[in-house]
Amino acid sequence: MSEPSLFALENVSFAYPSGREVLRDVSFAFEPGRKIGLYGTNGSGKTTLFHVIMGLAAPSKGRVLFHGSPISGEKQFRALRSEVGLVMQNAEDQLFNPTVLDDVAFGPLNLGLSAEEARERAEETLRELGLEGFGNRLTHRLSGGEKKLVSLATVLSMRPSVLLLDEPTNGLDPQTRERIIEILGALPTARIIISHDWDFLAQTTTRFMTIKNGRLLTDIPHLPHRHVHAHPLGDEPHHHHD
Repeated sequence: MSEPSLFALENVSFAYPSGREVLRDVSFAFEPGRKIGLYGTNGSGKTTLFHVIMGLAAPSKGRVLFHGSPISGEKQFRALRSEVGLVMQNAEDQLFNPTVLDDVAFGPLNLGLSAEEARERAEETLRELGLEGFGNRLTHRLSGGEKKLVSLATVLSMRPSVLLLDEPTNGLDPQTRERIIEILGALPTARIIISHDWDFLAQTTTRFMTIKNGRLLTDIPHLPHRHVHAHPLGDEPHHHHD
């Protein structure tokens, strides 16, 4: 008997109060070890998909499963969030404590670690991300790239089984973008990454998904190459010919 997926969506639909439906009858099971790139046009429902998985948005139809069992309330979503870490598109949405150490220790404290254990976990995570000595820095005084790395640290300090990253390179300087590629390259953690950055996805994921007309399309081969040039077709998958 095969092991149940870590989480799954079953016939999920989601519509905004305006009535606009962005997810339509979506079913998807996330298998351990997957590294998936999720692309699509702005407003297609990519971030909404993440929010439904995390229990931050309630589907108008369908349900979320965690380890094979339907989730029926906030307590069970909290259990899911202890294993599935969401890195939001805007780092400021994730950072709300005065200092970096307080922010990075917040998750481990919520997992039940003691104050000392949470501090040690936070310092270890900062070291792993090349942010040693950042603990006492004031979060609001960090640069944009530093905030992004710290927001990633707040999730990694919880040692999640899966990472959901929403446009992690958006607005980043090239150096921080390369650092995030290095960090993800060294992590065995399963992941789904929303991005319009094809080269970033090519280096950090092994499969592609997209959302089109509310439907989640999962059978898309990965781009096996790295390149820097413009495409007149925008985000559409493409091929190169010699």
